[in-house]
Amino acid sequence: MLRGFTTISYWADDVEAAKAWYAELLGIQPYFERSGPDGRLAYVEFRVGPHQDELGLIDRGYAPEGAAPSPGGVVMYWHVDDVQAALDRVLSMGAEPYQELVRREAGFVTASVADPFGNVLGLMYSPHFLELLGSAPQDG
Repeated sequence: MLRGFTTISYWADDVEAAKAWYAELLGIQPYFERSGPDGRLAYVEFRVGPHQDELGLIDRGYAPEGAAPSPGGVVMYWHVDDVQAALDRVLSMGAEPYQELVRREAGFVTASVADPFGNVLGLMYSPHFLELLGSAPQDG
């Protein structure tokens, strides 16, 4: 039934600030933006990595009733080539530690932070991701 990751949505009280933070982190600008009825930026979306995974930033005012305002629950991990370097970078940008760096079996390494907007951002070195990437058809 589940066929793969399509979009992850992060909430932010200030979507402009979140957009700037993630644009700096990713080194790209969002490909899509939408303003709310009040004219303020309400949603932006980035396409990230070789599979163009979607990262959406949404005004917290659109969050479902009862949504937690603080980090917790699910951690979605983004592949990075060097977890320690990525962790150092996001911490230097104002993220807060959430889960320390952990070296796991079979070469996997994980860590996570809470971004400045209260979302959990997972970082992972995944040999499986690299294996799949190597076997995927290359654009050419």
